Amino acid sequence: MLRRSIPRGGRAPWLLTSSRIFCLCLTVLLGQGGLLQGHPQCLDYGPPFQPLLHLEFCSDYETFGCCDQRKDHRIAARYWDIMEYFDLKGHERCGGYIKDILCQECSPYAAHLYDAENPRTPLRNLPGLCSDYCSAFHSNCHSAISLLTNDRRLQESHDKDGARFCHLLNVPDKDYCFPNVLRSDHLNRNLGVVAEDPRGCLQLCLAEVANGLRNPVSMVHAGDGTHRLFVAEQVGVVWVYLPDGSRLEQPFLDLKSIVLTTPWIGDERGFLGLAFHPQFHRNRKFYIYYSCLGKKRVEKIRISEMKLSRADPNRADLKSERVILEIEEPASNHNGGQLLFGLDGYMYIFTGDGGQAGDPFGKFGNAQNKSSLLGKVLRIDVNGAGSGGRRYRVPLDNPFVSEPGAHPAVYAYGVRNMWRCAVDRGDPITRQGRGRIFCGDVGQNRFEEVDIIVKGGNYGWRAKEGFECYDKKLCHNASLDDILPIYAYGHAVGKSVTGGYVYRGCESPNLNGLYIFGDFMSGRLMALQEDRKTKKWKKKDICLGSTESCAFPGLISTYSKFIISFAEDEAGELYFLATSYPSAYTPHGSIYKFVDPSRRAPPGKCKYNPVPVKTKSKRVQFRPLAKTVLDLLKDQSEEAARKLSNATLASSPDRASSQKGSSKKPASPTSSRKTFPRSGAKQRAKAWSSGPQGKRKKSPRRPRGRGSQSAQWRRAGKSVPLLLRSRRLVRGRGPREPPCHAEAATAEGDLRRMGSRGWRWEPAERA
Repeated sequence: MLRRSIPRGGRAPWLLTSSRIFCLCLTVLLGQGGLLQGHPQCLDYGPPFQPLLHLEFCSDYETFGCCDQRKDHRIAARYWDIMEYFDLKGHERCGGYIKDILCQECSPYAAHLYDAENPRTPLRNLPGLCSDYCSAFHSNCHSAISLLTNDRRLQESHDKDGARFCHLLNVPDKDYCFPNVLRSDHLNRNLGVVAEDPRGCLQLCLAEVANGLRNPVSMVHAGDGTHRLFVAEQVGVVWVYLPDGSRLEQPFLDLKSIVLTTPWIGDERGFLGLAFHPQFHRNRKFYIYYSCLGKKRVEKIRISEMKLSRADPNRADLKSERVILEIEEPASNHNGGQLLFGLDGYMYIFTGDGGQAGDPFGKFGNAQNKSSLLGKVLRIDVNGAGSGGRRYRVPLDNPFVSEPGAHPAVYAYGVRNMWRCAVDRGDPITRQGRGRIFCGDVGQNRFEEVDIIVKGGNYGWRAKEGFECYDKKLCHNASLDDILPIYAYGHAVGKSVTGGYVYRGCESPNLNGLYIFGDFMSGRLMALQEDRKTKKWKKKDICLGSTESCAFPGLISTYSKFIISFAEDEAGELYFLATSYPSAYTPHGSIYKFVDPSRRAPPGKCKYNPVPVKTKSKRVQFRPLAKTVLDLLKDQSEEAARKLSNATLASSPDRASSQKGSSKKPASPTSSRKTFPRSGAKQRAKAWSSGPQGKRKKSPRRPRGRGSQSAQWRRAGKSVPLLLRSRRLVRGRGPREPPCHAEAATAEGDLRRMGSRGWRWEPAERA
């Protein structure tokens, strides 16, 4: 492979030997599961995209590729500078070749063509060309080589048949050289859509954004333009994360002394909910939901209002707490915990049914009792005080305001223990779905469900669990009008649903409209997609771990098993919070961001300028714990190289002695599979095979009024500088330090169901 870092001239024998070892190592890795096959990736190490504007020059890639209009114009300018050196006949013979070669920077497979998939290795000067095409180009236009590259080895390869030149531009996988890459139907057929495995599992990747957290139960933004993220731990501490990924050393809020929780595995009590007022940037108000002990050690749920400190915009004013509502909890489990504001400006509160198993409270249970606040969705107006000493108002259009015996704050009922709900932002263009509230409701012994909240709706518990009857007598007598889940799954899939979000972000257009959620116990990630005609929702699993699809800088393919919560940042990007050991006192929690490796938004489209916020506390820089896919591939290739090197040394003692003290360059991942240009690009790729002349498209006319720097240099009797002859952007590619890695502690045991949503820790069975 052509590398800019390889010195010109002869090589020492040890270099030849290490090169052979590298090639053998690469072959071994390619043979073991296709770890290094090419995949769509641009030279900036991101997935390809659909340009916002028409590409005038590299138009073959205007539907999907790696160029926006600005880069397209830069490539066109370089093309015209090169063509200044050709006469009319040269234009006809070489214009199409030169355009093709320059436009490979726009190919969805640019990273593979330029050997850039590993950011630790230098780029090629020219893209990988298929041998027949390369021979035809060299035969007709070898004089153009010095104008296309400043690599001396390429410039000096003037064999009559171009064998050396084409050998240097060779790509090991023939499917990925140009123009073969345009012709492969299996590469181009699904390019740009979410990749799926043979079973239909969506292939997404993750980026680790935070770690060392104690059961992170919630992450929210303030909606104030600062793009800060507020992460709440179950123990009662809330941290501020800034847009640059750093965390402030001083917590935003610390209520450890009054929040009720324990180190018990699976304890559901603690700091459970956080929401910022829609007008937070003006009134500085936010709301919290936590477990506490009242008089006579009665366990309670407390919902309070607090304010931001005037002295520090990243600290809460502890003295400002104003209790809005308290609800007694008859048991330690099923505490609910979600707070959120709807589009109507009202606050929605999601409570559990009181705990134990089967909602045994009263004749029909708390959830079906509209006078109880347990097992409910409540809706209140926090912008004023109400009658009867209430510290909130009841919206006049609440569904049971006029029903005798019903609590006026009840908005929906029949809820078991909704764990994590979210408001749909709606489609960015059509606004379809805007305002819907999705919730995951944890089941009893058989089913977990996902619901959309409907005003006045009865969600069936304890009469129903999922789509099935739980209390058969109650189910048959009074559940005809129950709101059914949009999706339910059995305990073979998972045993404790964690509600998620409908993706409405900018960075991953393929995910728009997918409701992404998970399961706390099984660690499975799932997605629901709505059929707009039938209004039915179809489930798809989300898979991670493909080294092929996740071989991008900074991406990982593993995560901690216990999925506690999901989150959305101010820009709409989606995250989830998980831990490897579900105890409120152990710092094994992490936060992961979803990334679609198949397609991204065009560069610049998703940029935002955070409102600056003053920080008085020291910033703690993020240090990742998880190994990225590229780190894992590097480790594997180095290990394979080490084994081959040892085998070579053992079999050749004389050569071994000559290699002492030599430095081995680590092998780098190169290839991986998948693509998609337009039909016009395929036809263009066929042109060279019937002869470089005649049937090739004529080179585009140069736009009028365009000055030529190369012509000015030539008229002045000067040689054209290399910088002008090769305008290709060369980025700094210094060595990167691999992230530090620490294995997360895992518990030598298992969570066992204790009646209902409660869990106890039991030692794992050993063989």
